Amino acid sequence: MTPQDQTQLMAVADAMADAARQAILPHFRHHALTADNKLDGGFDPVTVADRAAEEAMRSVLAQMRPQDAILGEEFGEKSGTSGLTWVLDPIDGTRGFISGTPTWGVLIAVSDETSPIFGIVDQPYIGERFKGGFGVAEAHGPHGTTPLKTRATAALSEAILFTTFPEVGTPAERAAFERVVPEVKLTRYGMDCYAYALLAAGQVDLVIEAGLNAYDIQGPIAVIEAAGGIVTNWQGGPAHEGGQVLAASNKVLHEQALALLSAG
Repeated sequence: MTPQDQTQLMAVADAMADAARQAILPHFRHHALTADNKLDGGFDPVTVADRAAEEAMRSVLAQMRPQDAILGEEFGEKSGTSGLTWVLDPIDGTRGFISGTPTWGVLIAVSDETSPIFGIVDQPYIGERFKGGFGVAEAHGPHGTTPLKTRATAALSEAILFTTFPEVGTPAERAAFERVVPEVKLTRYGMDCYAYALLAAGQVDLVIEAGLNAYDIQGPIAVIEAAGGIVTNWQGGPAHEGGQVLAASNKVLHEQALALLSAG
C-alpha cells in the first residue's frame, strides 16, 4: 500500500467520522429521543441516531470507496472487491448515549485480510478524535492535537483497570476478571469505548471485557497498537473478531494480567 493510499484511507475515515458527528449530535440529550430494544430477554438499545450515523458513514463510502467491503452493527455486511473492509459501530455505548453520559463513541476501522490497519475512536459531544495507524497516533480535541502514547506502568499494583459491565460476561468470565481486580490500584466501570481511548492516551493501563463483536473492538485495536499498547484475547491470541478482550498499555503489564485471566 502506497503512502498516497494510506493518506486517502485516513481522509475517508475522517470524512466518515465527521458525517457521523453531524448525524448524531442533534439527538444527544434530546428530550424526545427514544430507544428500541434489539434483545429478547435483556436490553440492547438502538436509536435513530445509531441508524442515521451508520447510514451517513455508508454514504461517504459509497461516494469515496465503493470498492471496499463494509461490516456495520446496524446494517450488516456489504461485499467488496478491494480486499479492505470498513468495520463500523455508529454509537458504541448506546446505553450511555440514552443516559446522557459523554462516554459513547463512533468506532471506525479499516481492515485487511488479517487485522485492522487504521482506526478512529470519535467522541462527538466532547469533540475528541483518537486516531491510530499508518504511523499516526494522535488525538484531536479541546487541547489541540496531541500524541498518543500508552503508559509504561510495570506492576499491576500501580495499574488502573476499566471494564464496562461489573458482571463482565459469563460467571466464569466474571470470576477470571475478579482475579485481576484485587491486584490493581483502581478499578472503574461503565466507560464503553472511551476506556480504550483513555488507554491509548496514557491515562489508564488495562481494559478487560468479554462478549464483544468485531465492530466493538477493531477501531480501538488500531488506535491502541499505534500508541504502543497491546490488545489480545484472554489466551493471548488475536482479538479483532471480538469475544474476550484484554487491552494493556505495555507487554509487561499484559503478561501479568493474562496470567491471572487464564489461571482458572
